[in-house]
Amino acid sequence: MTQLTWLIPLLPLIGFLINGLMNKRMPKQLVGIVAAGSVFISFVLSVIIFFEVKNGDGQAITITCYEWFSAGNLHIDFSFLVDRLSAIFLLVITGVGFLIHLYSIGYMHDDEDYARYFAYLNLFVFFMLLLVLGSNYLVMFAGWEGVGLCSYLLIGFWFKNNSYNSAAKKAFIMNRIGDLGFLLGLFLIFQSFGSLDYSTVFSVASTWQTGDPTIMAITILLFIGAMGKSAQIPLYTWLPDAMAGPTPVSALIHAATMVTAGIYMIIRSNVLYMLSPVSSEFVAIIGLCTALFAATIGLAQTDIKKVLAYSTVSQLGYMFVALGVGAYTAGLFHVVTHAFFKALLFLCAGSVIHAMGGEQDIRKMGGLKKHLPITHFTFLIGTLAISGVPPFAGFFSKDEILAHTWAHSMPMFIILSITSVLTAVYMFRIYWLTFHGNFRGSAHQLGHLHESPPSMTIPLICLAVLSTLGGFIGMPSVFHAPHLLNGFMIPVYSHFEVIQEPAVTHRFEYALIGVSIITLIIIFIATRNYYVSKGKVPGEDASFGPLTTVLYNKYWVDELYDNLITKPLQWVSKNILRNIEIHLIDRAVNLFGGSVNFASNTLRLAQTGNMGFYVFVMVAGVLALLIFKLII
Repeated sequence: MTQLTWLIPLLPLIGFLINGLMNKRMPKQLVGIVAAGSVFISFVLSVIIFFEVKNGDGQAITITCYEWFSAGNLHIDFSFLVDRLSAIFLLVITGVGFLIHLYSIGYMHDDEDYARYFAYLNLFVFFMLLLVLGSNYLVMFAGWEGVGLCSYLLIGFWFKNNSYNSAAKKAFIMNRIGDLGFLLGLFLIFQSFGSLDYSTVFSVASTWQTGDPTIMAITILLFIGAMGKSAQIPLYTWLPDAMAGPTPVSALIHAATMVTAGIYMIIRSNVLYMLSPVSSEFVAIIGLCTALFAATIGLAQTDIKKVLAYSTVSQLGYMFVALGVGAYTAGLFHVVTHAFFKALLFLCAGSVIHAMGGEQDIRKMGGLKKHLPITHFTFLIGTLAISGVPPFAGFFSKDEILAHTWAHSMPMFIILSITSVLTAVYMFRIYWLTFHGNFRGSAHQLGHLHESPPSMTIPLICLAVLSTLGGFIGMPSVFHAPHLLNGFMIPVYSHFEVIQEPAVTHRFEYALIGVSIITLIIIFIATRNYYVSKGKVPGEDASFGPLTTVLYNKYWVDELYDNLITKPLQWVSKNILRNIEIHLIDRAVNLFGGSVNFASNTLRLAQTGNMGFYVFVMVAGVLALLIFKLII
């Protein structure tokens, strides 16, 4: 069955072609069936391949479709790599992707560009599958660039709004900055190893010495690409603005697909990063700074989708910390659980926005629990999962990362623990403000509040179940249960031994779990008391103090970039346009054109039509030639 792996990305591509070419000529019901059906069949195939890989001997299988191109010593096959890492990502991408497609059928039903939306969505899934299935860095890069293109198309889907277009361009440009680093890394890989195939690169690299400067340069350059794609400092500002797209797009980009591309790339390149402790430490530090920085911003945002966006940036920082300290499986574990609860939270937010007639400000919500019972219950599960409340999925993956971080560095552990607390605070904040207390919207909104249709609530229920049970694939040793993911991933790290279990005692694990539970109970009670019992609403009763203002304005990082980078570049470009383009280049071009006109106008005066004059000129010319010859 693994030989049919090529069908998994092909089916969404076919869905894209059908909906893209037929566009508005197909009925909406058929558009939804084609788009969601193609991803569902890919999911079924992914499940079959997963079990084949699980029951196999752990060896990776390479499936070559055809020779892509050859140039000198560079030979690139368009081929797929099926192993345990790609099998997990196939399940997440197609499974969560299908649920988002199903949700979109109800959410986007009234949109005039329904078919175009699903065409873009299918294309996005195709490129993401290409990214995780490629057997070499160039196929990965093709998928890497493809998801960047599709994110631009989806973020700016409602292109008649100029602010949405600006957000799409911002995402595209900031990703290109990171992609330049990635591309330079590929050049250096080929120069150093003579190939871009994973098998060749990793086999040769495993014989190199730890700390080699070339490996360090390669891994730093690759990570720059990950900083752009996975929204890490300083290339993170595009992701909150990506909320301009439809809410299901936000779920797709921020949960299971695009932003996890950087995580996948580093896990796939684990051989290179294990050979470069400096690069790994750099990855951990950037992830740590991003996790804390984004979490503080999330505390003061009032747009429900913006809070979740900064939450995603913070959680990605968590994952990079895990990768940086060598806990690759723990990072992958959090990728999987995050895909479940973050997709759930975004889709619940979409359900709320749908009921509120497009309103996204949590200050104008409240009391939605009785009007949206399914959305409320599933959002609560998502909140509990991301906050790390046992036994929900986020509890196991976050605590495992914390344990690995404790074993690596005490200061990192403290900062990451603070970040975990902030996560619970801002998530319970939006939960209480959205679903409890008194309704703060308009009378018109109150009269139209309703639960979403089944096409939207069924995906919520499925994701809520996954967010509840998903953590049991990685039970900590303190519970004397097998960590299924650790055992499953061993063959992926065949070149080196990777840290699987955190080097901590059971006493520490019990203490970590106990402190986590007590802290979460305190946060639950304190936030409920503040936002429900006291009825505090952000921005009211002078609650926007100096610190909150700084956080609400996101530390003015966008304004800083605008003043330090955008405006100087615009000033330089305007001066180049005025002084070089217009005064120099245009004048030079016009000079040549004017010279030709002047010469032609002058020469045409010699065309008098007088035969005697022509004979005179001819004789004068002959005499001139004779004199010239005699002189020479």
